[in-house]
Amino acid sequence: MQLIIVLVVFAAGLALAFAAFNYFFVKKLPEGTEKMQEIAAAIRIGANAFIAYEYTVLLVVILIVAVILAVVTMWQASIALIVGAVMSGCAGFVGMKIATYANVRVSNQARETHDIGKTLKIAFRGGSVMGLCVGGFALLGLFLVYLIFGLGLGQLYVTEASYTNHLGLSFIPFTMTLSGYALGCSIVAMFNRVGGGIYTKAADMGADLVGKTEANIPEDDPRNPATIADNVGDNVGDVAGLGSDLLESYVGAISSGIILAYHMFLQSGALGTGMTETMLQKCILFPLVFVSLGLLACCIGIGWLLAKRHLSENPRLELNGATYVAALLTIILGFLASWFLFKGEDAAVLKASLGFAAGSISPWIASTIGVVAGVVIGMLAEYYTSADYRPTRLLANTATEGAALTITQGLALGMRSCMAPCVVLGAGIVTSYAVSGMYGVSMAAMGMLSFVTATVSVDTYGPISDNAGGIAEMSELDPEVRKITDTLDSVGNTTAAIGKGFAIGSGALAALALMISYLYSFNEVGTGLILNLMEPMVLAGAIAGGALPFLFSGMLIEAVAKAARKMVDEVRRQFREIPGILEGKAKPDYKTCISISYKGAIDEMKAPSLLAIVVPVATGFLFGPSFVGGLIIGSTLAAIMIAIFCGNAGGAWDNAKKYIEAGGVAGAGKGTPTHSAAVVGDTVGDPLKDTVGPCLDIFIKIMSTVSLVASPVFAQYNLVGWIQSLLK
Repeated sequence: MQLIIVLVVFAAGLALAFAAFNYFFVKKLPEGTEKMQEIAAAIRIGANAFIAYEYTVLLVVILIVAVILAVVTMWQASIALIVGAVMSGCAGFVGMKIATYANVRVSNQARETHDIGKTLKIAFRGGSVMGLCVGGFALLGLFLVYLIFGLGLGQLYVTEASYTNHLGLSFIPFTMTLSGYALGCSIVAMFNRVGGGIYTKAADMGADLVGKTEANIPEDDPRNPATIADNVGDNVGDVAGLGSDLLESYVGAISSGIILAYHMFLQSGALGTGMTETMLQKCILFPLVFVSLGLLACCIGIGWLLAKRHLSENPRLELNGATYVAALLTIILGFLASWFLFKGEDAAVLKASLGFAAGSISPWIASTIGVVAGVVIGMLAEYYTSADYRPTRLLANTATEGAALTITQGLALGMRSCMAPCVVLGAGIVTSYAVSGMYGVSMAAMGMLSFVTATVSVDTYGPISDNAGGIAEMSELDPEVRKITDTLDSVGNTTAAIGKGFAIGSGALAALALMISYLYSFNEVGTGLILNLMEPMVLAGAIAGGALPFLFSGMLIEAVAKAARKMVDEVRRQFREIPGILEGKAKPDYKTCISISYKGAIDEMKAPSLLAIVVPVATGFLFGPSFVGGLIIGSTLAAIMIAIFCGNAGGAWDNAKKYIEAGGVAGAGKGTPTHSAAVVGDTVGDPLKDTVGPCLDIFIKIMSTVSLVASPVFAQYNLVGWIQSLLK
């Protein structure tokens, strides 16, 4: 036990120390010319303004939910919720801060060295801060919950649903506390993803629709009033939002495994399958040990890339190398963890109680399946969105036939791309269950996220490079500088698409794991809730749940459109009322555009964010746990499809446009009708890939988490149950 505690503390501490080192290393680098510093400062001020405004609103929401949780369940869950919110908030804040420091330093590195390898290192070092903070803060929070509430307050040793609160609700104390921690992470992730997604797309669309299509000025042109807001959006949406999103999935997967282990222990007692308390404790410790080793592996993978003296001219090769090193080491070290923890247990008892078909290494096999599935899903996203492959190149060539066919072809690409990742997810679920039972499905989700630090580091590199290109353009640096940053940005678009595919896949598995935990939480005699789709209440819940992601997506797209409309009106007003902007003789009012973006984002995100929290609670009180179970199933299945479609279609439209701009389509450069058609496609895809797709995985996870937390309440108190009791 002491060795494991040391391992967890060491892994979390090393990750955060490495993040701090990279943070200050990047910050010490020179910022370049006075003009570069001015632009970088404006981006930084805008990002800080958004985070300050958002976190003020978020603080109120967290406190309200914490009070409700304390009243309805227990105060320990409320405190854990606050801890989760703090950890997720810190990760998002630090990641956003370093992104606003790294962008200008990447531009300056390209300006001073004209070396793509050296420039890549700075961009990746900045991105690694976000990745290391995600793994470090998530694991630190989990350890605090385990240490304070599990060991300190003795919750780990309560192995039956014996705790009954003042409302007469019975539940396992540690599982409720852990669920509170996961819920805190989920709420912050929802705010960062939804708010950041609306912000970045409102600014981006406003800049493109007026600047590119109406004024015919280049992207990131300093004459465009929305260009600074657009650059700010890259940091708040694609950095802070992404980090909080994957941190939430990370925590959700680990928590679901631990919660499931408790309920399987109860089931074992009821069925007499022989699961011991020692085995329960090992099932609790395994995910903590595995992710700790995965975090160490990611530190090695990141360090491996940064320590290389010479990097190749192919950034994608180098970035993939760091990810694959981390994934491979995670698999190797995970084998040792599984064997070490379960080697002394009776194989027959493991099989009967937990479904371990391969003895002590069963959870490792399930986790490895998750790792492999994550890598494959990332590769599939790359195939459908990268200009190196046929689908995106075909889309780019379709732009020669106009905007209508460009959009049609992009829609077809996105729809076709759903099949392969879903097959991978399905295969992962079936094989992990065959090897390790329901616990194995949770471990597959955990395994997919075990090297999340490396994934986030690579993904965050993208918006940093994008910002660097914008600063180079606005500072009127040597075209060679912009060529280097554009190369990095192009790879960044692909890594972003891979990251979104990975986030969706891992989110789906994490939501599934949470759903399984929800079903097992109904354990009056140690048995779980059985959902039969032939039952009207379950079927009705599944139908309603299937419709929810469409409602959520529609609300988000409408929110982006409303915020973008305000931005478009403001940019047009400035072009009309401030003489000399387009001639470069007058300076645009960047601050007003930034203010419109962040206020519009927060105002428009409230309704869709509340949907994920209110619907499962309200329907639970009205129709009971079976309806909510169907609701989760329907929403999870629909959300996976929509998210994959949105991410891949939007990513392909974006990279098709950049492929045309790079000269990939003969006779169709910037300013041509072909390029204009591609810009329209990119504009349509922007809210899909950067708002709808990334937010849907959070939507299904927070619904599952809220349902899990609230299940003891509406299992006992619901309208349908009350009516049925009256009719008896």
